[in-house]
Amino acid sequence: MKINPLAQELNQTLEGTAALRLLSAMGLRMFFPKGIVAQAAEAGEKAHRFNATVGIANEKPGIPIMLKAVQKEIPNLVPKDIVSYAPTSGDPELRKLWKEHIIHKNPKVKEDYISLPIVTSGLTSGLSQVADLFANPGDKIFLPEYFWGNYRLLFEGRAQAELVTYPLFSDEGIFNTKALKDSIKASGVKKAIVILNFPNNPTGYSPTEKEAESITSALTELAEDGIDILAVTDDAYFGLFYEEGIYTHSIFEKLCNAHPNILAVKADGPTKELYAWGFRTGFLTFGSPVLSKEQFTALEKKLGGSLRASISNSNRLAQTLVKKILTDPQMEKELEEWAQLLKSRYKKTKQILANMPLDCGLSPLPFNSGYFMSFKTKVDAEELRKALLAKGIGTISLGPSTLRVTFASIPEENLEELFLEIFKTAKELNI
Repeated sequence: MKINPLAQELNQTLEGTAALRLLSAMGLRMFFPKGIVAQAAEAGEKAHRFNATVGIANEKPGIPIMLKAVQKEIPNLVPKDIVSYAPTSGDPELRKLWKEHIIHKNPKVKEDYISLPIVTSGLTSGLSQVADLFANPGDKIFLPEYFWGNYRLLFEGRAQAELVTYPLFSDEGIFNTKALKDSIKASGVKKAIVILNFPNNPTGYSPTEKEAESITSALTELAEDGIDILAVTDDAYFGLFYEEGIYTHSIFEKLCNAHPNILAVKADGPTKELYAWGFRTGFLTFGSPVLSKEQFTALEKKLGGSLRASISNSNRLAQTLVKKILTDPQMEKELEEWAQLLKSRYKKTKQILANMPLDCGLSPLPFNSGYFMSFKTKVDAEELRKALLAKGIGTISLGPSTLRVTFASIPEENLEELFLEIFKTAKELNI
């Protein structure tokens, strides 16, 4: 497999040392990407006006949203809930609570069709476990052309799998189910790993009810043709839906009951759902209409072994606090209040974009949910990002022609100033 130039540069730096000789094949492939994390760090130093880089929702600039259930509980916890080790697969009570949470949010999920969730140290850790357990070198990972950059490290860098992308949007501006299905059929594989991330990062798009049904039908038809499908639903931004007609459940709800040849895996957690980014707590849940309780347990044990061999266990305090949140009687009310705040920022963003100058060289991609929106740019997106950064504004460039903006992190009263500066700067570069 081709080694990324950034990895090659690091290897050259280590040339002649024991460190280089000791690196595994995976270690030789690893590198720190000049992507979102690096750009966000740069923005942390220079974006003194607005920082719309990292996926955090702020109440006010520099003050992340935090639920009262977290604030009020920390002084009252006993040591075993703070500093003791948690079981490798997670706090048993928390695992049961999260399963109830999944079914509550996705009422068509049948309890017997899903496993007991396993706790991971964040969604990234969970997806890494998925890659370790299911992705062999050369396996094909099917995902849309707009995807979270860390998938490349997780599945291509770590697992040596091959990313196969398809157009996210059809000519009508809706989810391109046909392209997904055609890409799998054209590959000729008998095993397909499909990643479905809604709301999508970086575009902020979620499918409608009709589109979700179409995706499920397409994968079911492929499964019926004898293809074994691992359907991974990355639900990091689940719950933040802003338009009528959006499918407001996880597509895991449909896939875990779709076909015997489909194994669904739900990767989720409190990171964005419960505004607890730094807790680094996530969950993996398996779904299938034919697996028995014993077979689900076997999968849980396999995952537990992988966790033991990597992270050992996840943060006890974070798990304790997530339990407190899930059992707090005010949780739903408070979550709805924050959701309305983010929806208001979304509506304001839509209003501003409706009056966007036609000559600025920017085209907003469809978005209806989550934290983000993205522009297709006529100018080089990295040049635009740097030009905005020089003006104290942090954004994220993704490839040569995509700029991501986190509207969720910017107070509503500042959104117009932010976007007008983006329009102005893009126009200056486009002249």
